[in-house]
Amino acid sequence: MQATVATFDPETGGGSVLTDDGRRIPFDGAAFAAGGLRLLRPGQRVRMEVQGDRIRRITILTLP
Repeated sequence: MQATVATFDPETGGGSVLTDDGRRIPFDGAAFAAGGLRLLRPGQRVRMEVQGDRIRRITILTLP
């Protein structure tokens, strides 16, 4: 699933994304860390792995 970063807190690694259908979904520091990223910017497109109603991992679209 793809989305756009809405908010990101570099201190906690948490934030939220906005899906293409307009839903705002929060993510925690564990989902950010699982993607191996160092930073996200609002407006950046990302790929999410979702399990149930929770985001498990966030990666940048250009990364596998």
